[in-house]
Amino acid sequence: MKLIWSPETASKALIDTVKSCEIFNESSAAELVSAMAAGWNAQVVVETWRRGGAIAASVGLAVAARHSGGRHVCVVADEESRTEYVKAMRESGRAAEVVVGRPEEAMEGLEGIDFLLVDWRRNDLARILRAARLGRRGAVVVCKNVSSDDFRWRQGKLRIVRSVFLPVGNGLHIAHVGAASGPAVVTGRSRWIKHIDTRSGEEMVFRR
Repeated sequence: MKLIWSPETASKALIDTVKSCEIFNESSAAELVSAMAAGWNAQVVVETWRRGGAIAASVGLAVAARHSGGRHVCVVADEESRTEYVKAMRESGRAAEVVVGRPEEAMEGLEGIDFLLVDWRRNDLARILRAARLGRRGAVVVCKNVSSDDFRWRQGKLRIVRSVFLPVGNGLHIAHVGAASGPAVVTGRSRWIKHIDTRSGEEMVFRR
């Protein structure tokens, strides 16, 4: 079984996120990740968050999980981060399950992740991606706060079907992972052949 796109669900989540994020100055990234998570009918939506981080994308994922009927979980490093995150979400009228701990521990009980949102600025990003237990029907992995040249995906057990950088918010790098794949690996070099469409900017990744 593979992830199946539902434009109707994506549209509903997008509209609800626009309304929910009216209090934020920047919500374009939140609207996009919300539409993607809901449109792919993600049943396990996981994000990482750090103290002082923006909350709009988290609100968007909470909206998406409500539309898809899925589980929304936020992974944070410590109790201080958990307290700040929970407070910010409550002030936005939303809530999420929060898991505290090191990536290897936090991801232990999160099987079958369909949609994963990570932050490039976290020092433990590579460990988070390696520990993530992606769903067998495929997954969408989004890295936020990233520039187009910051990193590339490398073949581990991960089978990337397609990846693209979008100049939305502070930058989003989106990877579509094929069904029945394993942990991800981030690296400064690529073992994949990539082709960039000069008109659309879309980056296609192929195995050598």
